[in-house]
Amino acid sequence: MDLEALSVTFRLAAITTAILLVIAIPLAYWIVSTRSRLRAIVEAITTLPILLPPTVLGFYLLVLLGQRTAFGRIWIHLTGHTLAFTFTGLVIGSAIYSLPFAVQPIVAGFSSIDIALVEQARLLGASRWRILRSVLVPLSARSIAAAALLCFTHTIGEFGVVLMVGGDIPGATRTLSIAIYDQVQDFAYADANRTALVLVAISVTALILLYARRGAYPAATAGARHD
Repeated sequence: MDLEALSVTFRLAAITTAILLVIAIPLAYWIVSTRSRLRAIVEAITTLPILLPPTVLGFYLLVLLGQRTAFGRIWIHLTGHTLAFTFTGLVIGSAIYSLPFAVQPIVAGFSSIDIALVEQARLLGASRWRILRSVLVPLSARSIAAAALLCFTHTIGEFGVVLMVGGDIPGATRTLSIAIYDQVQDFAYADANRTALVLVAISVTALILLYARRGAYPAATAGARHD
């Protein structure tokens, strides 16, 4: 077992999940509450990573994070190095790739809440932030937990985007999925099998946790069907 790859994988999954929850909760609230014509565009953009081949998404992220774009050049000017083939760049790529798995379950959870409760809170003078914090988030706790679990597990199993954006740098960007690829390339099938079993065990455990509490099931699966 490549312990360095295991450490990088879990650190990447934890950081990515935390970032996505911070982004997805207010974004999901905007999606379920807005009447803007931009809603369809935003939903399409947040769902797009599910449909795009990982290599396509990885390629465009690699270009974005490199010196060919204004963003990439500004980053190089500030830090002295590119984001491509770094752990930070890997986090950005993973967050974009796993965004649908954060947004969709939370949107489903918020949408399932009785609108009368939201209207009552609004009539009592609650601000949009107060409604989100005190009404929607507590009542959608299971959907948020499901989103976190899906993001964490999905990030752990990433391959195409990780390889394109992060490369294969031991201790920095090599994850378990990349380690399996390397082991197969070296014909170390026994090692690859052990590493693959770890990923299978993580995925199975996550699914059991996701579906063990039946209350989390409708919100999570509704989000999955939404795409």
